[in-house]
Amino acid sequence: MVGTAVVLVLGSGFLHSLWNLYTKKSIDKNVFLWYCQLVAIVLFLPWTIFEWDSSRLSGEGLVIVLVSMALHGLYVVLLAAAYSAGDLSQVYPIMRGTSPLLVPVLGVTLYGESLSAAGWAGISLIVVGIALLSSVKPGREASARAPASWKAPLLASAVGVCIAGYIAVDKAALEYVPAVVLNEATNIGNLLALSWAALRSGRMREELRANGKVILLGGVIAPGGYLLFLFALSIAPVAQLAPMREIGTVFGTILGVLILREQQGARRILTSLLITLGVITVGVWG
Repeated sequence: MVGTAVVLVLGSGFLHSLWNLYTKKSIDKNVFLWYCQLVAIVLFLPWTIFEWDSSRLSGEGLVIVLVSMALHGLYVVLLAAAYSAGDLSQVYPIMRGTSPLLVPVLGVTLYGESLSAAGWAGISLIVVGIALLSSVKPGREASARAPASWKAPLLASAVGVCIAGYIAVDKAALEYVPAVVLNEATNIGNLLALSWAALRSGRMREELRANGKVILLGGVIAPGGYLLFLFALSIAPVAQLAPMREIGTVFGTILGVLILREQQGARRILTSLLITLGVITVGVWG
């Protein structure tokens, strides 16, 4: 079962990096993400209805799901702001690196889970690797585009805090609702959170014309990737799985180098291999 969970998490990490690439390439991040949530809600609605009878949405369960929706909504709003302020190679490692600092602590303290010394060492490797990626200076062309402020890093860090928060809450929510029901609820929360900025942007038609096909794809892989992680979370400890999902940082780095032609690609890819070593350490000996 643990091996299955690891495969699901690695697939989730790749899909996460892929739709973040699409988000960064979009015209208006709020509008693009709003459309993706709408597509996801429609596509996953039949499955959600089928699984609805297994839900226990009353009392504590309802409160936990609502908290999850709020955290996911805040996450997606901050994500749009972060990608509007900074480059993929700047934002992605920071936001994915914040979570491994927090999730294992939450998993151990809230759920009574445990990590071996090797597991903590693996997490340390992941965090160090991500920190090194974040410290790599972009090339001249990227520097010219980068904002001369801490806005993007701060937004990315806030996104990472939201990730840590919703992972911990979602672990508890799975005790009350199936993964697909929780995923549908968070998609609705995301749509509501993005609606004000998206609808007042005046770019709804422009984004749809430019990225209609990509929006359809994003509406599948964004929730699909997180569903893989939720399924993994239901069969293995959160403190072990959440850091593994940060392999998406490696995928994101490679996509940034190959697709976006970002500078210093070889150095960034080599640094990201350190994260892979940390992932293997956590997965095998954690």
